[in-house]
Amino acid sequence: MHEFELLDDIQKLRLEIRHAIPQIHSLETKELDKTARSFLRGKKKFNMDPTKGINYLVENALLERRAESVAEFLYKEEGLDKTAIGNFLGEREELHLEILKAFVGLHEFSDLNLVQALRQFLWSFRLPGEAQKIDRMMEAFATRYCDCNPGVFQSADTCYILSFAVIMLNTSLHNPNVKDKPSLQRFVSMNRGINHGEDLPTELLTKLYTSIRSEPFKIPEDDGNDLTLTFFNPDREGWLLKMGGRVKTWKRRWFILTDNCLYYFEFTIDKDPIGIIPLEDLSVRKLHDTGKPVEYCFLFFIPSEGALSSVTHIRSVNHTAAAEWMKTYCLELYNPGGQKIKACKTENKGRVVQGKHRSYKLSAAAADDRDGWIDAIRSSVTKNPFCDLVSLRKKKIISNSS
Repeated sequence: MHEFELLDDIQKLRLEIRHAIPQIHSLETKELDKTARSFLRGKKKFNMDPTKGINYLVENALLERRAESVAEFLYKEEGLDKTAIGNFLGEREELHLEILKAFVGLHEFSDLNLVQALRQFLWSFRLPGEAQKIDRMMEAFATRYCDCNPGVFQSADTCYILSFAVIMLNTSLHNPNVKDKPSLQRFVSMNRGINHGEDLPTELLTKLYTSIRSEPFKIPEDDGNDLTLTFFNPDREGWLLKMGGRVKTWKRRWFILTDNCLYYFEFTIDKDPIGIIPLEDLSVRKLHDTGKPVEYCFLFFIPSEGALSSVTHIRSVNHTAAAEWMKTYCLELYNPGGQKIKACKTENKGRVVQGKHRSYKLSAAAADDRDGWIDAIRSSVTKNPFCDLVSLRKKKIISNSS
């Protein structure tokens, strides 16, 4: 009797379990969907602000706050902005330095020549623009390469210098704006004595030169990156009047200063700019012209010797006071050295063309507006860091070998 009752209870339990299984699966699916949505949200937050994105993932138990875990996330996860990865890895806080070391450690450079290793390394992120960040990242790369390939170079400093030489060679050989292409002989000569006072084998340098000449470095696309994120939280923005370079007419444009560039649009709602002015190697200063009422002028130029030419006029505007300001506040931007500023603009048919201005001139509506633009531009101006970094490291090698 008890046996039959027990079998009956077992059968009922089986039926209950069978009916409960779909509900369990449904709950598991919902929980997985919630986790997936949270993880995707964390990745989007990372693309907009890497530190906030990592904090969100950690706080939601989607990522461990350990160097190895974060490094693996940056190295393997798809859909991450490569520029954001580079900026995050370049930070100097202790945890960031540990993450950088773990990230570089995920790369296997054994039996690769330097160009092959650089191709792999530079594909996993985009080098940031700040010199100190680049220095830390290339230092970590050089150390890892030497650990994987003992005996190739006498020290990581040699690998560091040669890596920069290869990166600059890539730019010189494949940038159409560089007319004087370096020869193999010049490349070999530039790198004499960098191996602790000794020369590197010519055969090695020839192989690196040939590889770069045959195939340039590929710059990774920013996975999941929307151009509109570039203009999220800009350094400064506002309406300006801009005078054309070829046709001397004033046009009202919306200007945004961000990511070391000055962008201008036809309307505030436009997604794509109609012009871009990179701020690399530029300087800004106040302009005093006693011949014109330009008490709120400042000057934007490339610092070198030379003559004035090709002027563009821009000034800050209030929409209702635009006509008044056009008569009152005039600004000049000029390039004392005569070089063209590396700017570009979009023509009517959508074709992107290189700008022809050697200088830009801007005007503000008031002194505080002028000073605000000057401070913002000075903070955004960048210098090409490669030459300074290589020069410092060469001095170190010379000092150590003497």
